[in-house]
Amino acid sequence: MKKKEHSVRYTDEELRAMQERGESESDWKTAAAMTDEEIEAAISSDEDEAGTVLDWSTIMVTPPQPKVVLNMRVDYEVMEFFRGQGKGYQKKINAVLRSYVEHQRKSGGVKA
Repeated sequence: MKKKEHSVRYTDEELRAMQERGESESDWKTAAAMTDEEIEAAISSDEDEAGTVLDWSTIMVTPPQPKVVLNMRVDYEVMEFFRGQGKGYQKKINAVLRSYVEHQRKSGGVKA
């Protein structure tokens, strides 16, 4: 299944303005009036979604844990490396630390 290759991002305000100008290709009133069976049929007729089976019985929803504020000293080069990655560098630092923690737990290393 080949997905569309061109993605565009819009803000909520831009989408609302487009809808007010009649530029939306979505017929929300018709969609809201559809039954679950009609929605499933519409999805299965979409060539990008045909054959996709979702097993909702195995889905687990885990709310994200809150972040804590941490002030720490790190090497200048380390900080510059992550800052050089651009926006979201703190999330990347967290991902690296989380990966380390998970590896330690799986390998029987330090348990925290």
